[in-house]
Amino acid sequence: MLPWKRVLRPLAALLLTAAVAFVPATATAATASAAPTSGWNDYSCKPSAAHPRPVVLVHGTLGNSVDNWLGLAPYLTSRGYCVYSVDYGQLPGVPLFHGLGPIDKSAEQLSAFVDKVLAATGAAQADLVGHSQGGMMPRYYLKFLGGAAKVHALVGIAPDNHGATLSGLTNLLPYFPGAEDLVNATTPGLADQIPGSAFLTKLNAGGDTVPGVSYTVIATKYDEVATPWRSQYLSGSGVRNVLLQDLCPLDLSEHVAIALVDRIAFHEVANALDPAHATATTCASVFS
Repeated sequence: MLPWKRVLRPLAALLLTAAVAFVPATATAATASAAPTSGWNDYSCKPSAAHPRPVVLVHGTLGNSVDNWLGLAPYLTSRGYCVYSVDYGQLPGVPLFHGLGPIDKSAEQLSAFVDKVLAATGAAQADLVGHSQGGMMPRYYLKFLGGAAKVHALVGIAPDNHGATLSGLTNLLPYFPGAEDLVNATTPGLADQIPGSAFLTKLNAGGDTVPGVSYTVIATKYDEVATPWRSQYLSGSGVRNVLLQDLCPLDLSEHVAIALVDRIAFHEVANALDPAHATATTCASVFS
């Protein structure tokens, strides 16, 4: 079995296992009692004066619009946000595991979804929060598809902004004849994320950011997928790069847990969405 297959299969299983395990933790009475009357994928939700922009959640590779957000979506809706989650990058005959199609086409799907959300809510702009590929792919939308006029902030949770080496395993692909061609042919969304790909070269040429958008990157030094973890960081004006362990040295979250269950990361997402009312993120934020 090729090295990338040995990584992808366990990662897919881990995504599902973590998501299922987290359901009871999110379905608490406290969360239910604090939830607003409208929220996650509720198109009757109208943004409030306190939170005037809808939040669009963009899942990662092998994720989907539900499993990736069983923790963060309720966290944000309970705080009064109108929250929506998009599915993108679907391959024919592959259910549940999305984000595998060509990333430029996935960005087109995101563009159409943002337009749908803005039309339903009446908002002029949205905020985007994405995990892994979902934190990187929107940058294509912002840079090449007119998204900068429609987006106020992009928050990337463990985004592979400059590629994902899978702890160095992608560096081995050239040593396995036909492996790179197979990845390109069967899962172009994975091929696009390999450092040095044509997609990433185009995306990052001329700078990481576009004017008018606020960027936040939330990373963990224990990431085993978007590696090396410092490659997640962006450069440019309007950028804030955050390492979880600088906020809480005890945080052991890796690439999957940071988006599924890490309330320290969630607190930092909330700060990025509403910086005027941000509060310090510490180890105690897990109880907030």
